[in-house]
Amino acid sequence: MELSEAGLGGLDSAYNVTEFVNELRSQVDSWRQLPNPNDWQVSPITQRLLQHWRAIQKDETQVIRPFFCQLEAVETAIWLAEVAPKLGPRGKQVRARLEAANKDANPDLFRVAMKLATGAGKTTVMAMLIAWQSLNSVRSPSSKTFSRGFLIVTPGITIRDRLRVLLPNDAENYYERINLVPGDLMQDMQRAKIVLTNYHAFKLRERISLSKGTRAALEGHGDAVTTLETEGQMLQRVMPDLMGLGRINVINDEAHHCYREKPDAEQAKLTGDARKEAEENAEAARLWISGLEAAKRQIGVQTVYDLSATPFFLSGSGWVEGTLFPWVISDFSLMDAIECGIVKLPRVPVADNLPGEPEPLYRNLWDAIGKKMPKKSKGVRPDPQKLPLELKTAVDALYGHYKRTYELWEKEGVGIPPVFIIVCNNTTNSELLRDYVAGYEVESEDGVIETIPGKCDLFSNFSSDGERLSRPRTVLIDSATLEAGGDIDKAFRDAHAEEIEAFRREQAARGGATEDLTDANILREVMNTVGKKGRLGEQVRCVVSVSMLTEGWDANNVTHILGLRAFGTKLICEQVIGRALRRLSYDIDPETKHFRTEYADIMGIDGLNFSDQPRVAPPQQPRDVVNVRAISPERDHLEITFPHVNGYVADLPSDRLDVDFSGMEPYVLSPEKVSATVVTMQGIVGETEVLNLDYLETTRQSTIAYHVAKHMVFEKLRDANQAPRMHLIPAAKRIVMQWLSEGHLVCTGDTKPAQLLYRELADEVCDLIFGALIDKPGGDKIMRAVLDPYNPTGSTLCVNFNTTKASRFAPRPDKSHINWIITDSEWEDQLAARIEEHPRVIFYAKNHNLGLEVPYVMEGEPRMYRPDFLIRLDTPEPTTLVVEVKGYRGKDAHLKAETIRHKWVPAVNRIGTYGRWGFAELRDVNDFGPGLNAAIDEMLGKVPA
Repeated sequence: MELSEAGLGGLDSAYNVTEFVNELRSQVDSWRQLPNPNDWQVSPITQRLLQHWRAIQKDETQVIRPFFCQLEAVETAIWLAEVAPKLGPRGKQVRARLEAANKDANPDLFRVAMKLATGAGKTTVMAMLIAWQSLNSVRSPSSKTFSRGFLIVTPGITIRDRLRVLLPNDAENYYERINLVPGDLMQDMQRAKIVLTNYHAFKLRERISLSKGTRAALEGHGDAVTTLETEGQMLQRVMPDLMGLGRINVINDEAHHCYREKPDAEQAKLTGDARKEAEENAEAARLWISGLEAAKRQIGVQTVYDLSATPFFLSGSGWVEGTLFPWVISDFSLMDAIECGIVKLPRVPVADNLPGEPEPLYRNLWDAIGKKMPKKSKGVRPDPQKLPLELKTAVDALYGHYKRTYELWEKEGVGIPPVFIIVCNNTTNSELLRDYVAGYEVESEDGVIETIPGKCDLFSNFSSDGERLSRPRTVLIDSATLEAGGDIDKAFRDAHAEEIEAFRREQAARGGATEDLTDANILREVMNTVGKKGRLGEQVRCVVSVSMLTEGWDANNVTHILGLRAFGTKLICEQVIGRALRRLSYDIDPETKHFRTEYADIMGIDGLNFSDQPRVAPPQQPRDVVNVRAISPERDHLEITFPHVNGYVADLPSDRLDVDFSGMEPYVLSPEKVSATVVTMQGIVGETEVLNLDYLETTRQSTIAYHVAKHMVFEKLRDANQAPRMHLIPAAKRIVMQWLSEGHLVCTGDTKPAQLLYRELADEVCDLIFGALIDKPGGDKIMRAVLDPYNPTGSTLCVNFNTTKASRFAPRPDKSHINWIITDSEWEDQLAARIEEHPRVIFYAKNHNLGLEVPYVMEGEPRMYRPDFLIRLDTPEPTTLVVEVKGYRGKDAHLKAETIRHKWVPAVNRIGTYGRWGFAELRDVNDFGPGLNAAIDEMLGKVPA
C-alpha cells in the first residue's frame, strides 16, 4: 500500500500527517469516553493500569500527576495495539497507513512516533509504555501483542544516564516514585528486561588489536583478516539480557536521529558548518537504524516507539529537512505546552529602537554578526575582546535582566542561581564567549600572567584580585571536550571533594566503576547536576555550549538563552529553546488553580512565533530543594538503629490462653468506621421512614464471643502444620467474653456489638486481642518479631534524599544525626523544639524517609504505619521512645497505637539487641510539654537506672 493510497501523499511532497493524527485522536477519544471498562476491548492488566493512571491523574493529593498529553500518548499506543485489531476494516486501515508511512524510511521495522514537547515528560510516557507491555507479557507470556523486553536507545551518554529511572530496580524508578504501577504489581514489574544504551554502541568493534605490520604479515597474499565483531557478537555485547527473549520492543529517545536515508535523493547543496552537521546527522542515523535492523534480524523487534519533541527529518536525510515523520500517532507541540502552562512562557524580541529595520536585530542575531566573529588562525588565539559590537550589546542587554533575576532569587532564598545559556556554532566561538563573560589569563612576552576580568561579574571565574575561583561560575560544555577527557582544574577537584565523593558512592551503588573518575566523568556530572543542591553543578550560573544542549539536558533553572549560530529550521529552534522551558515549580496557584506563569527570555533564536496577551508575573519564590542526609562521620555517635519488622508471631502455650488487657484503649465502633447506622427514607409524598440497626440487639453476647473466638482460632491460632487449634476455641471464647465484659468495646452513633461479626471488624478485634496474649497469668507478652531477612536493621546513617517540602526544622548539631527534620505541621516543629530542650533526651530523629514501619491490620488488610519521632533517652542501656503526634485521630489511629504499644514494642524488646523501646502518643497540640514529660518519665521508670 503506497502512502498516496493511505491518504498521506508522497514523502517527497507535502502530506498531511496532522489530518491522520487528528482522525486517530478522535477515535481514541471516543474509546476513552466509554464508561464501562468491559467495553474497552483491552486485557485485564491494561484495564487495571488505565483505571490506575486516570485515578491518579485526578487525585489532587498525588504530588506528581500524569499530564493529559502523557496519558493520551500512551492511550493511543494501547488503542493501536489492542483495540484497533478488533475493529475490522477500520482498524486494519489505520495499521496499513502506518506501514505505508514506514515503508521507505524504515524498511523491515514498524515504528510509531509520539511528539511530546520539551517539558511534557517523555520519560514518564516511556515508563508507562514499559509497564503496560511488561506486565501484560508477564501475565500472558504466550501473547504476541506484548513483550517484557525493551531496548532503549539514546543519542548520548547524558540521556542514557538520565533514563536509569526506567529500570524497575533503580532507587529512583518512576514506577514507584510517581506511582505509575500499583504496589501489588511491582513484583511482576521486576521481571521486565530493559537495556539502556546509546546508539554509538551499535558500531562494530575490533575483537583483536593488530598493528598495521602484523595485519599485513597475517594477510600475506591471501584474504583480508577479519577482526571486526559480527552482527551477532555486537548484539550480545550491547543487549545480552534480551537475547533469547523473543521479540522485543524498542524505545528511541530523541528519535529524530534515527531513520534510513532516502535512496537516490538529490542532496541539498550545503557548505561549511551546515555541510559538516548534515554529514554527522546522516552517519549517526545510519548507525542507529542499522543497529535496530540487526536486532530485528537476530532477535525480533515488535514495535519501535519513537519519542521526541521534534520528530522531523534532519538535514542530510534526503528527505525535506524539518518534515514531520509520517508515522507520528500523537502530537503535543511546543505551542500546546506553552498554552497549557506546563512549560515556561518564552519571551523573544518583538521590537527595538533601531530605525528602518523590518524586525528586531536580536531576533536573528547570527545573520548580523556571523561573518564578523574573530577567526582562528594557526598558532594565534582569537581575542575575546574583538567580538562584534552587536554581540557585546546583546550580552549586556540579556545579562542585565539576568542580574535582576539573580538578585530576586537571592532575595527570595531560592538557594540555587538562575542559569544563562550561550549556544555557539563551534568550539572556537564557545571559548571566545566563555572568556569574554567569565574572564581569562594571558601571558606577556616576558612571561608575566595577567588576568583579564570577565564582562559579567556574576559569571566571572576569577576573584577581584585576579585569582581563579575554585568553584567556577561559568563552564564550557561540548561533546568534543567530553570525548577528549575534559579539562578540569585541580582546584575544581579539590573544592568539590565532598560532591565528587558523593558522586563516587552513587556510581558504586549503581554498579559503576569508581577507581578512577576521569575529568570527562566529572564534567558530565557537572552538566547533569546544574541547579541540583549538594551536587557538582549546584552553583553554575552560565553554561557556554556548542551543540551539546540541543537535547537531553533537563535543568529547570534556566532563565536566559543567547543563540549564536544559524537556526535554519524549526527543529533546531525548538530544541534549543526547549532547554529553558522546564518549569522551576509545579505548585498550583490556590486562587487560579493553574500553574503560575514562569518566563524564559531568549535572544538570537528565530523560527518560532509567539503571540499572547501580556501577563503580569509577580515575583514568586520558586520551589526550594534541600538535601536531607546523615552527617557522617562527624555525627555518627548520634546514630539510631532499629529493626525492620515484617510481621509478628506468637509463641503460644500448647493448651492455654492468657491475656493482659491493662493499658488497652477501648475499641470504638462509630458510624465513621462502619458507615451510616440511621437512614431517613422519604419519597416525593407519603410517610417518612427511619431505618436503623436495632434488630441486631437481639444477638446475644455469648454468640458474638463464640464467632469472634472461632475467627481467632482459624485465622490466628494455627499449629505448625497450619491446622486450626480447635481445642483452644473455649479459651479463646473466654478471653473474648472478658474483653467484652470489661468494657473494651464502645458503641457510639447507634452502632451495635453484633457488628463485630463483620469479618473486617472481627479481624481487627482478633489482632488487638492477639497482641494482649501473655505466656502465663502475670507473665510477659508472647509476641515475637519477624524481621526482614535481607535487611533486618535500619539506621539514620542511611538517610539521604532530596525534598521540596517547605516545612522543616533545623536541629541542633549535638541532637540529631540528620541535618534536617522534615515536618508535616507546625505541631511537629514545636515538638522538635521541645524534644531538644528536654534534659533526658540525648538525641533524636524524625521518621521521614527513615524506614521505620510498624505492620498492623485494618479491616482485614495488612498495612504499614510510620510513627513520627524516635527519641534516644539518657540511660545506661540504649532506650528509645517512639512518639506519635495526633491532633486529630482518624479511624485507624487506635489500631496503629494499639499495635505498636502491645505488639511491636514487646516483640522488639524481646529481641534484646536493639535496646529498650517504648511508645507514646501526644494529642494536646497546644502544649506538648506535659505529655512529653510524662511519657519520658514513664519510660525512664521502666528502665533500671
